[in-house]
Amino acid sequence: MINRDDMLELTRRMTLSRSSIDRIAGAYFDEEGYVDGTFNTHFLKLSAPERGRHLQIAKDVIFAETNVLLKDYRIPKDAEKPGSFWQLLNGIKACGLKNDALLDVLYEMVGDAYHPGAPYAFLVFHGCYDVPRKGTDQEWIEGSEEVYEYLICALCPLSGDYEAGSPEFGFLYPAFRGRSSDERYVNIFDCEKKQLHTPFMQLLGL
Repeated sequence: MINRDDMLELTRRMTLSRSSIDRIAGAYFDEEGYVDGTFNTHFLKLSAPERGRHLQIAKDVIFAETNVLLKDYRIPKDAEKPGSFWQLLNGIKACGLKNDALLDVLYEMVGDAYHPGAPYAFLVFHGCYDVPRKGTDQEWIEGSEEVYEYLICALCPLSGDYEAGSPEFGFLYPAFRGRSSDERYVNIFDCEKKQLHTPFMQLLGL
């Protein structure tokens, strides 16, 4: 089960004045699932309106209704084998989105798995959050317990000139559980509740 306070803690660090997100990349797909364009940039290089729009997409994924639209999934051991989606994702996270070759492989996997008959965007956010420590009285104290490095991925319909709309599907990896990173789990958002995007769940090995 997801603790909503954990998600709230993350979204509090996703504002224009202080954001734990440091980089964003993405691909635009046509209606047949072919890549129509890509981008990869430091988050602060976006204009303030662009940062605001993209921050909202990231927050829509992780602050959706917990345990209803946003659910906790354990990643099967056999889904973590060499050459798997999860091995690729760990490589992308480790390089902080700075390896375009790895991202191109990711987009190819996404395009092969998902072609809904309408243009869409697949966005990847990278962030690092210094998790503050709490004392026995639950008050914040100086210093951090760990640096939580994460990816948020969001599938969004496109409208207009490469304008990503509200996400329909997405996930937070690794899961943020008990105010700590847990690579055994992923938090998955699906706007259709129980009607999960089957191609993406198959891609994730779930």
